[in-house]
Amino acid sequence: MNYTLYIGNKNYSSWSCRGWLATRLSGAPFTEMKIQLRGTYNPDNRAFSPTALVPALHDGAVQVWDSLAIAEYLAERHPHMWPEDPAARAWARSIACEMHSGFAALRNDMAMCIRERVDVRPWSDALAADIARIEEIWNESRRRFARGGPYLTGPFTLADVFYAPVAFRFQTYAVAPGGAAGEYLAALLGHPFVREWEADALAEKEVIEADEPRLLYRDKLAAGR
Repeated sequence: MNYTLYIGNKNYSSWSCRGWLATRLSGAPFTEMKIQLRGTYNPDNRAFSPTALVPALHDGAVQVWDSLAIAEYLAERHPHMWPEDPAARAWARSIACEMHSGFAALRNDMAMCIRERVDVRPWSDALAADIARIEEIWNESRRRFARGGPYLTGPFTLADVFYAPVAFRFQTYAVAPGGAAGEYLAALLGHPFVREWEADALAEKEVIEADEPRLLYRDKLAAGR
């Protein structure tokens, strides 16, 4: 078994990060195919994904696109990707799906750019609510299910995969949760797979101006000086 995984720029592509971490967590060998993202729809990408988006996983003739679909496809074939306990597994799936489908303000107001360090306060009410909800998820997950490890449900699972890009965003934009949420943030950023992705991102030379925080938030940053 050797998967092929199509991803975008590691510095910018949060969905690629989830797909890559899920594949890495599976323990299966895979070939990484990096696609240069242009910030706009590229119909040429339909050669490997029906949506022309990344990530996309190929398993022989089988194509799987969308990070959550990739995660579930891999979890059906490889053990221990979700928690073993049914209650913890239901919780982990729920919080992963909540991240996958929600938090629009976080995505819009804190574009992922791993190499950058900026502070875009004051936050909008919607962004502050998203950050508060994430802290709530992290704190409650640690309180209820964290026996046996430093991650959301103890060992590193797909739930943590889905929050890894959030950890990068918090690092970039100086979001510093307290208590158990802060401890979890440090543990997640320190996980070997997450650090591997970060190292690759920092080595990239490409610059996509449409995703650069210092350009996206130029006026806000200038006003804060």
